[in-house]
Amino acid sequence: MSTTIDLLNYELPTELISQQPARERDSSRLLVVDRSTGRLDHRHFRDLADLLSAGDLLVLNDSKVLPARLVGRRERTGGKWEGLFLREESSGVWELLAQTRGRPEIGEVIVIEPGPLRLTLRGRSEGHWLAAPSPSGSPAELLAASGRVPLPPYIRKGSAIESDRDRYQTVFATMAGSVAAPTAGLHFTQTLLNRLHANGVRTARVTLHVGLGTFESIKTADPAQHRMHAEWCEVSQETVNAIRDCKAAGNRVIAVGTTATRALESAALDGELKPWRSETTIFIQPPYRFRVVDGLITNFHLPRTTLLLLVAAFAGKELTKAAYEEAIRERYRFYSYGDAMFIR
Repeated sequence: MSTTIDLLNYELPTELISQQPARERDSSRLLVVDRSTGRLDHRHFRDLADLLSAGDLLVLNDSKVLPARLVGRRERTGGKWEGLFLREESSGVWELLAQTRGRPEIGEVIVIEPGPLRLTLRGRSEGHWLAAPSPSGSPAELLAASGRVPLPPYIRKGSAIESDRDRYQTVFATMAGSVAAPTAGLHFTQTLLNRLHANGVRTARVTLHVGLGTFESIKTADPAQHRMHAEWCEVSQETVNAIRDCKAAGNRVIAVGTTATRALESAALDGELKPWRSETTIFIQPPYRFRVVDGLITNFHLPRTTLLLLVAAFAGKELTKAAYEEAIRERYRFYSYGDAMFIR
């Protein structure tokens, strides 16, 4: 366990936490990690087209980030209110994280700026507020009008600028539902995807809506005792067929991100890959036998997170530790707007 704890508790100079994305998406640096030799190579993300082979299958998470950050005021007192949309319950009530001065009361109305969104507080659940939105509409519609980009707090203290609406979203995002970006996909451009396709690399899609729990730190002394968060995901029959064909031809399935990895491995938990459409609480940590994924593209993750444990399960704890030490030594950019690794 000591190796795991050492890995989880790595120290990162604060200046390596990237506050802006790379000027061009695919100009990010790419640390290539070879599991068979332990070799670490320094490339750029645009070099991915030279690192993959014809017949390889890239699996992309097509979840789209909702403008889930909400800023407004309490109608009764005029006090400032800030919140984050988490999900919609079957009743149509929204679950929210919120902060404000004082103690809001059940029945209070929050006026979101810009309008027309208003939230009536209905109660609390597991520390989160429940609120009824008005006017009526889907979360995607209402948030598009009144929400803001939900940057994580380590990027400019969560303060978004206009360019974040584009850059904190993958170019292939289509299915609205995430409150944080599946960041490994942020490095792709349509030009790079076209080049990969021209080289015979295929793509398939899964959907996993990233929840706030993705950033939750492991607080238990034994990481295995951590309570894993749930995230909704879908793996279609079309994607299952593409993976089966890829494997049958002796080619590699490469997951773009820990989110795509969790979706794929959830769909194969009983040993056979099948279509999947449900919430997943899969907790991938060492030791874990991967059933689907042969390669992983991922950003550099925060200390003491389940994402870091997933990477260690795939690359091995010692190699993951060495890769992170190398990235810090070589001044790679970390976290959501940072650089990436390709573990093969």
